[in-house]
Amino acid sequence: MTTLQRLAHDVPNPATTWGALFYAVLVFALAWLAGHGVRLAVRRAAHRHGGDSHVQAETAFIVDLAQVGIYLLALTLYVHIVPSLRHLGTPLLASVGVMSVVLGIAAQHTLGNLVAGIAILLYRPFRVGDQLQVSAPTGLETGVVERLTLGYTILRTFDNRRVVVPNTLMATQASVNLSSVDPRMAAVVPFTISYKTDIDRARAILVELAAAHPQVREIIGCPVTELGPSGVVLSLRAWCSSADATYQVRFDLLERAKRRFEQAGIEIPYPTTNVIIGPPDDARHRSAGA
Repeated sequence: MTTLQRLAHDVPNPATTWGALFYAVLVFALAWLAGHGVRLAVRRAAHRHGGDSHVQAETAFIVDLAQVGIYLLALTLYVHIVPSLRHLGTPLLASVGVMSVVLGIAAQHTLGNLVAGIAILLYRPFRVGDQLQVSAPTGLETGVVERLTLGYTILRTFDNRRVVVPNTLMATQASVNLSSVDPRMAAVVPFTISYKTDIDRARAILVELAAAHPQVREIIGCPVTELGPSGVVLSLRAWCSSADATYQVRFDLLERAKRRFEQAGIEIPYPTTNVIIGPPDDARHRSAGA
C-alpha cells in the first residue's frame, strides 16, 4: 500500500458523524488560517507605506470584507464535502433563498451601510484624517474622520466627542471636506468700533495682531462689513493652518484686540436701544379728559 493510499484510508469518511465533525473543524480551521494570513499580509503591505493612517483604515476595511468572503467560501466547501448536506442541497438552497429575503428585509439598513461603505472606499470622497462638516441631530458638526468601518463612519470633534454616522447617510448627504486638498481655512473675526474711531488706525492694529499669530498663514483683508446701530464693524479675514486653528485664532484675536484697543484709546461701543417716551395715545388722552 502506497503512502497516498494509506493516507486516504486513514482519513475519516465524511458520510459518518465523526467524519462530518472532522471536516467541519478542518475546513473552518483552514478558513481561520487563511483569514489570519490575509490580515498579516495586509498589515505588512500597510507597514511598507510608512504606517499611513489612510492606508491602514482602507486595508482594515478590505480585510473585514475578505474574511467574510473566506468564511462563506468555507461554508460552501463544507456543504459540498459532506454527502448528507449535498443531498439537502435543493431544499437548503430554497430555505436559504427564503431566509435571505427575510433577512434582507429585516437588515436592509445594515446591508445598505455595508454597500455604502464599499462605495465610500471605492470613490474616496474622504479618508481617515480628513476634517468634515456633517449634519447631525445636534446640528452642523465638524470633526476628523477617526474610523471607517463596515457600517459606520466615526468623527472626532474638537471637544473630543464622537459623532457616529451610518455609511448610508455619509454616502447620500452633502458633507464639506475641509482638508482633502488644502487644509487651510479662513477665519473671519468681526470687531465693532465706535463711529468716532479712526478706521485705518483700528485696522492697522488688527492686521498687526493677526500677522503675529503663529497659526495665521496669510491675511486676506480687514474691510468694513457693516455700519451698525452702535458702531462700525471691521471683519478681519485670514488664512489659518487648519479648520481647528480658526477657533483658536478667533479666541486669541478677540482677547488681544480688546487689550490693544484699550491701550490705544479705541472705543468698543455698547449696544444701544432706542426707547421712545411720548405723550399718551389718543384713547388714554380722551379717557383722562372725560
